[in-house]
Amino acid sequence: MAYSTLTLVDYKNHDTSQIADSLKHLITKAENAGFDSFWVMDHFHQIPIVGKLEEPMLESWTTLSFLTAVTSKIKLGTLMTGIIYRHPSILAKIGATLDVISKGRLFMGIGAAWNEQESLAYGVPFPPAKERFLRLEEAIQIIHKMWTEEPSASFSGKFYQIKKAYCNPKPIQKPSPPIMVGGSGERQTLRIVAKYADACNLFGSVETINRKLTILKEHCTSVGRDYGSVLKTKLGMVVLDDDREKAKERIQQVSRRMPEEQINEFASQ
Repeated sequence: MAYSTLTLVDYKNHDTSQIADSLKHLITKAENAGFDSFWVMDHFHQIPIVGKLEEPMLESWTTLSFLTAVTSKIKLGTLMTGIIYRHPSILAKIGATLDVISKGRLFMGIGAAWNEQESLAYGVPFPPAKERFLRLEEAIQIIHKMWTEEPSASFSGKFYQIKKAYCNPKPIQKPSPPIMVGGSGERQTLRIVAKYADACNLFGSVETINRKLTILKEHCTSVGRDYGSVLKTKLGMVVLDDDREKAKERIQQVSRRMPEEQINEFASQ
């Protein structure tokens, strides 16, 4: 699994003409090395713990469309698409199209969104957390319906409604492309994972992850889901070096914008 933050640190002189070639080189190298999947952030600004807000940030789904043309095997996904940015029926159509043009390589990453600063900058409403999670739950149901039901799909929820919505062509992957839900919230996010998702993406130290997985297992039991059917993934950094002190220095460089108390939750040596 390869994850690109697209910080694009090589473009100090704002020369964006190299971005496409650099991205092509990066994913080609990952595919040739045998990586299973390649993910891009679905953000419009750079996120604070990675870089400066004004640094280059490609729009994720447009980027994935480009990547389908320069690869042939590696799976492609967003880590994660915030549900408030796109209406779920439109997102389902985007995902189905990506799966078709990639010949069945989409891995849909989706979440409740968290970046209020970014949303307000773009004029996107940012509802309270409770509403965002309810929207996420409805969105996943709509996406599943759009991808699987024939000849059309309908859904009537509190926040979203569709009526006889066609999604043709359907995704190539059957019964549908896998959906990964991002986040580690113990009461809401992991419950949604247990009910609807094919995979989860957690973050934290080994101790934190073990606790989250125990809670996920409890949610799976409560909804009658096979815990083993959920793919578990972790977001974090792995720094390898023969010299422990040098490894710590590298972590500090990479994590320079991250609060010190969070470093051990995200980086392993």
